[in-house]
Amino acid sequence: MFLDYFALFLVFFVFIIIFYGIIVIHDIPYEIAVKRNHPHQDAIHATGWVSLFTLHALWPFLWIWATLYREDRGWGFSNSEKNRHRDDLSSQLHDLNKTVAQLQKQLADKEQP
Repeated sequence: MFLDYFALFLVFFVFIIIFYGIIVIHDIPYEIAVKRNHPHQDAIHATGWVSLFTLHALWPFLWIWATLYREDRGWGFSNSEKNRHRDDLSSQLHDLNKTVAQLQKQLADKEQP
């Protein structure tokens, strides 16, 4: 008698653990999106729930979608745009330093008798 109730409890317990485990696994892409401050967090979360009803067909694509974006670099795979911007700023700074040096030289030449 006790073993019958224990087996029934065990069946329900395992069923509940598997049920909640599947839900937690489907929230992994959403958690990644939240961690990376993804602009489509809500869409990823909703699609994760839809994926539960489509026999998990969308879940791999959600994982890819969530991991493509990073806050520091956006959607790109390199920061070449930032490097180009930094190079432009560096050349502008070099030109400004050159101009300041020329103006200081002209000012020094005018002050000398």
